[in-house]
Amino acid sequence: MTEPTSRLLAQARQVLLTEAAAITALADRLDPRFEAACQLMLACRGRVVVTGIGKSGHVARKIAATLASTGTPAFFMHPAEAAHGDLGMLTADDVVLALSYSGESDELLTLLPSLKLLGVKLIAMCGAGDSTLAKEAAIWLDARVTQEACPLNLAPTASTTAALALGDALAVALLDARGLNAEDFARSHPGGSLGRKLLVRVRDLMHIGDALPVVREDAVLRDALLEMSQKGLGMTAVVDAAGALAGVFTDGDLRRALDHGVDVRETPVSVVMGKKPVTIEASHLAAEAVKIMENRRIFGLLVVDEGRLVGALNMHDLLRARVV
Repeated sequence: MTEPTSRLLAQARQVLLTEAAAITALADRLDPRFEAACQLMLACRGRVVVTGIGKSGHVARKIAATLASTGTPAFFMHPAEAAHGDLGMLTADDVVLALSYSGESDELLTLLPSLKLLGVKLIAMCGAGDSTLAKEAAIWLDARVTQEACPLNLAPTASTTAALALGDALAVALLDARGLNAEDFARSHPGGSLGRKLLVRVRDLMHIGDALPVVREDAVLRDALLEMSQKGLGMTAVVDAAGALAGVFTDGDLRRALDHGVDVRETPVSVVMGKKPVTIEASHLAAEAVKIMENRRIFGLLVVDEGRLVGALNMHDLLRARVV
């Protein structure tokens, strides 16, 4: 069992080393044509349409998805479907990025006359600069590899990895050129954890109105306890006669008060409340609320807007919103 296992591991390592070498060589060969391709995409007033057949088609789909998610409007077009009507999706304002390692894929070459007629700019990503596709393109991106990771040197392995990496390089270079930040990225990913962390604000989650636990500072502990129980946040805000925030009363304050034998029916909440409540602005990110709670080791926050009490939230609200 040891010998076959060792051979499997050796083969796997060789594949990874071969593909890593292909990407390194690709980086060394980058030239002004790459920058020209980026400029063409940046100037595109339509969409970047990525196409390819077979394994190159799978890579093209991923490149299109990565471009779209990083600020470059893009979609994948299957070349066979394009020849049967989907070319109608293209306009003269689009840029086509075509992938074919050989540069001679029939399905892509069939589209060339129509692309010329439409006046669409063509970028070819292939491994042969003297191929038909490369010669017909406005820009050729050199994606050649010295060998495939397949021991037969047949199955597309290192070549597809190189093309995928080159597509990522395009997408990230364009993202940087457009000046996109993390919040811009999150807008394209509202359903993911990043989107939730960078888009959800405290005001989106906080309890307001009748759901906001609040008592006057002259209220007795029993009333504060009742308010906490009814609103279910494990705390209540305490305000003065003018409605300004004066403090906060929490489960922890209640336990400490009971330990000292305080009469809950007679003692004003102002005697045992925390006089420096931890607050957060309603406009802040919910992720910031998480950090504050973790750093202060608390489970709830009062929410203010220009110093005025407007809401409250606790860790359960953040967990339900999957911000944590």
